[in-house]
Amino acid sequence: MKKRIFFLFLLLFIFSACGKTANPDDTLNDYINNWTENNFKAMYQQLSKETQNTYDTEDFIDRYEKIYNDLEIKDITIKADELSKKELKKAKKDEAVSIDLAISMDSLAGEINFTRPIELQLQDEEDDKVWKVNWEEGLIFPGLENDGKIDVELEEGKRGEILDRNQMPLAINAAASQIGIVPDFLEDKDANISELAEHLFLSEEEIKEELDASWVESDYFVPLQTVSETNKSLIDEVEHIPGVSINESSGRTYPSGKAAGHLTGFVGTITEEELEEQEDGDYEDGDIIGKRGLEQLYEDKLRGKDGAKISITSDEETEEENVLAEKEPKDGENVHLTIDVNMQEDIYEEFGEDSGTAASIDPKTGEVLALVNSPTFDPNDFVHGVPDNLYDSLADDDKEPLLNRFSATFAPGSAFKPITAAIGLGNGAITHDEEIEIDGLTWSKDSWENAQVKRVSTTEEPVDLKLAFTNSDNIYFAMKAIDMGAEKFIKGLEDFGFSDKLPFPYPIKTSQITNEDEDDMDEILLANTSYGQGQVEMSALHLALAYTPFINEGDMIQPAFLEDEKTGETWKEDLISKDDADKVKDYLEAVVEEGTGSKAKDDDLAISGKTGTAELKSSKDDSGDENGWFVGYPTKKEDVLIAMLVENVEDKGGSGYTAEKVKNILKEFEDSSEDDD
Repeated sequence: MKKRIFFLFLLLFIFSACGKTANPDDTLNDYINNWTENNFKAMYQQLSKETQNTYDTEDFIDRYEKIYNDLEIKDITIKADELSKKELKKAKKDEAVSIDLAISMDSLAGEINFTRPIELQLQDEEDDKVWKVNWEEGLIFPGLENDGKIDVELEEGKRGEILDRNQMPLAINAAASQIGIVPDFLEDKDANISELAEHLFLSEEEIKEELDASWVESDYFVPLQTVSETNKSLIDEVEHIPGVSINESSGRTYPSGKAAGHLTGFVGTITEEELEEQEDGDYEDGDIIGKRGLEQLYEDKLRGKDGAKISITSDEETEEENVLAEKEPKDGENVHLTIDVNMQEDIYEEFGEDSGTAASIDPKTGEVLALVNSPTFDPNDFVHGVPDNLYDSLADDDKEPLLNRFSATFAPGSAFKPITAAIGLGNGAITHDEEIEIDGLTWSKDSWENAQVKRVSTTEEPVDLKLAFTNSDNIYFAMKAIDMGAEKFIKGLEDFGFSDKLPFPYPIKTSQITNEDEDDMDEILLANTSYGQGQVEMSALHLALAYTPFINEGDMIQPAFLEDEKTGETWKEDLISKDDADKVKDYLEAVVEEGTGSKAKDDDLAISGKTGTAELKSSKDDSGDENGWFVGYPTKKEDVLIAMLVENVEDKGGSGYTAEKVKNILKEFEDSSEDDD
């Protein structure tokens, strides 16, 4: 009996449920959820029979997808007016209702907002009555229901430029040339392609693949490579080849080319990996982004933001326009540097075929005038995509043109000795008047077993600090470092900024005292470190800054890189007394006038500085390559200071080879300064 009653109750429940008409707002809520989630297929299934007879599934879905993709529609929010009980009762009676929607979404032109009514109709579906949507195109955007057309206007936000201290360009937006082929104009296809491949960083096979692409017609222009307008020689070489055509284009140009390659870096099309690293919406596929150097460092400042306007034109005769959203373009900011492009180029040219690096500063203001690498690459070759064989040729080059030497550290050799002198003068281990008797070319302590310190030349007179400078006496500085002890010496080096990050925006490797625990520094390592060997390493910029206490009454200047930075700021205070600094300056002058830096001596320009030779070898018995340093500045003006490293100087005259190069650069700088006056 109980089972029959329960079964009867269940049937009554089912019949009553089937006979109940759903509310229109329930259907609308489902429709809105599908809409905000871009589930256009589910939206279509909720359309009325009349609508589905007008628009088939593919038309409906494709229209939404194309418009939303093209306009980069996202973050859709839709709010529907709530129906009162009276309105709901009337809707069920009329079997139709219109509900206002407030629609908001983000687009490539900014936020789009509009209000639009949506009609729902009660329809029979099998044994039920269900609410369906009477859809019309105005629900995509107002105006489309009257055969309106979507119009999108894009306006590019220009990338900011990189300028030197004199507003000379280092990176600018300029015309470019697109080199390509029109197949109809090829006379001897294989010969013409072969000749072109010799000039471009492309293989014959790569060119043929481009010509065989499915979209290519015989009279089409097939682009192969875009080059900067600065590369006129390449354009001249290829434009006479039958079939080759040159089209105007635009792009990033680096007027100094290789001279500032590592400094400026370059831009390029964003990769999939780079896109994943960015915040959502910041970049899109195909956008340009800084890849290296200043272009990467100041990407946020340099980057322009494109503008856009989305409108609906609803009347072809009057061209009446309804603007849905508009975003003004925003140009990137220019970056103004303290760099002197003439100095940058002069130093690079002075390197010639040599490998090395250099940093040039104003020792009184801290303004960085040049950061140079040799060899390097031409950033103009990277802007429009890097052909594999170009990158491979650079990566396989024994001279390592892709290595950024000015951001790296190297053993400073004897150019380090003024730092040791300043530390010793400060803690009393060194005095100006003390003379030391040193015999022979080598010296060691009994406890050192086979280790010994070698010097370049002997002298019959006792060695004081000035003579130790002019003769670059390794033994003198090794003895004095041992006298002061590792603890005081390391403390002095830390005062000079070792183990500290340079207060400089461009990433420069931190200079190191040792690659071991500093507490474990023994006497042999201490001795070697005192004259710039051992494990001590410095960047060219840090080495240049380390000489500024001698010019600035004991204070090390803080480097400045941007034009609007405050200059003349101190990084490290009281590293040496004014009197001691003045005497060290005298010694640096003597190094050039009568010592190891004589190659920098010039009758027309007095130069002060210090040479340094760092020997690179795997063991004490080997004879290794030699890096030659010279740190120099004009003795009287003291308005520029250069720290320069040339690699492999062992057969070129040692560090004197570098000293002569610095002399040439300083003379050019002083001559140009006089011309400006």
